[in-house]
Amino acid sequence: MQRIYTCTMNPAIDLFIATKQLQMNTVNRTLHDDIQANGKGVNVSLVLKMLGIENTAFGFSAGFTGKYIEDFLKKKGVDNQFIHVDGKTRINVFAQVLEDDCEYKLVNKGPFIPKNAIETLLEQIRQLNKGDFLCISGSLPKGVSEEILLEISKITHEKGVHLLLDSSSPIILDCLPYQPFLLKPNEEELAHWFGEEMISFEEYPFYLEQLLSCGAENILLSLGEKGGVYANPKQMLYANAPKGEVVNTACAGDTLLATFLKGIVCQENLAETLKTAIAAGSSTSFSQGLTDFHDVEKLKQQVTVRDFSVLQKEKSEWGV
Repeated sequence: MQRIYTCTMNPAIDLFIATKQLQMNTVNRTLHDDIQANGKGVNVSLVLKMLGIENTAFGFSAGFTGKYIEDFLKKKGVDNQFIHVDGKTRINVFAQVLEDDCEYKLVNKGPFIPKNAIETLLEQIRQLNKGDFLCISGSLPKGVSEEILLEISKITHEKGVHLLLDSSSPIILDCLPYQPFLLKPNEEELAHWFGEEMISFEEYPFYLEQLLSCGAENILLSLGEKGGVYANPKQMLYANAPKGEVVNTACAGDTLLATFLKGIVCQENLAETLKTAIAAGSSTSFSQGLTDFHDVEKLKQQVTVRDFSVLQKEKSEWGV
């Protein structure tokens, strides 16, 4: 039986605050605060669990902050097998300033990961079975080089494990010969991989086809408020994003990925899976934290999925 695993090498506790204004050299009182166990793979695990998909989270955990994340996952019913290291798992701060209608993101580096802990992680991955899904998401902590993504790609290719990669690192391109099951870049990351400052909407097919021809099996391109694109060697679909008041963008891409993965695992229609994933990601961006899916069906009514080749001919009506 196939199992689903998420790997978060640099998890975090995220502190969300809202304040009327943010002024220098003065005490700024907050109007609201919330803390959440976070990290991209952690978010994927939590969303999968909400969707009824059992999964196991692992990665590196340090100190009382790491324990908080492990305990939070257990409370939510997510099995976890984190490797313990010295130090403390990072705390990130997201500050919403209402008067300026903006958000400040303060992201820390995280603990140093020793070589023996890295090898333990790789051994965990070697124990996965053919047909399992492994989602590698997020930044790398101190002590872990980008080469680990290449090593994991080799291992999963040899083991027949479906590897999903959500990383901004350009080394993703070196992973392509090992046929990763799915890549999830955003538009900035896609441009960065190819050494471009930006990529236009019309150019997406060219670059996505490059990734597919080099070995990627599926691509889920996140476009934020513009929606998203799904591509495989046979088709390319675009879905617009629903409208709403953006509160927090930190976890939207993770929600998108987890919801899409659920559809893949359950062998649901791809167009419908993309529509639901876009709506779910948007729901998270309209919330303080992860969506609870209460508004996803309503948001889906605003989402239309179109074949990209048809859309290019009619792009003027989409405003993109």
